[in-house]
Amino acid sequence: MAVLIKWFPPSWFQIKTEQKIIYIDPAYLRTYFKNYPKKIEFSRWPEEIDGLPEELEKADLILVTHNHKDHCKRVTVDRLARPDTLIVAPKRCVKALGKEIKIISPGEEITFGDIKIRAVEAYNIKFSKKIWHRQGDGVGYIITLEGKTIYHAGDTDFIPEMRKLGVIDIALIPIGGIFTMDIQEAVEATIAIKPRVVIPIHILKANPREFKTKVETRSDVQVMLLQTGEAYYLEVEK
Repeated sequence: MAVLIKWFPPSWFQIKTEQKIIYIDPAYLRTYFKNYPKKIEFSRWPEEIDGLPEELEKADLILVTHNHKDHCKRVTVDRLARPDTLIVAPKRCVKALGKEIKIISPGEEITFGDIKIRAVEAYNIKFSKKIWHRQGDGVGYIITLEGKTIYHAGDTDFIPEMRKLGVIDIALIPIGGIFTMDIQEAVEATIAIKPRVVIPIHILKANPREFKTKVETRSDVQVMLLQTGEAYYLEVEK
């Protein structure tokens, strides 16, 4: 038995078990942006940018890490949701997604059937003129299912809280370096977290092969590089 973990840019995942379909940060593909990542005024990205990458199953659970439009997009969430889909997001996503969502903050936990979701900190500690991700505005998620833990870091730098996450089987770590940690920080974060497998996300113009080489040279962590729409299969005990 395996859990499917499928990636779409920048940080969008489908996680599929035998009984549940979960999406994290369903937004739109980088190919739908003309100037991304140069265009950094999130509020000016046109709402008409739209389109799912393929025919995707409806969700049982949707998790959103923060309110930026490459992670939090109402039209995509609506296309993937059923009337009974649970949508979980930080408070700043209410404006985009509506008041019906389940609001979550760092440190809070919820249970969805036999799936446990814990929100953890995700924020910037380095910046030039503007802090893109302030502490408390966004979250990362630790999802426990089928006896395994999957950590989606959200948009974040390498922060002290990552050293205390506990046992992580799969880590989904940003490496892009513009709004998040860069490759070197992501390497240090991965070594501190000690997952069994890490999948780089929010790649932007970074070289994921450089990340893979540096991580695997310094640790026993396996780095999986996924193409758009490609899946990693996490083996679990039935």
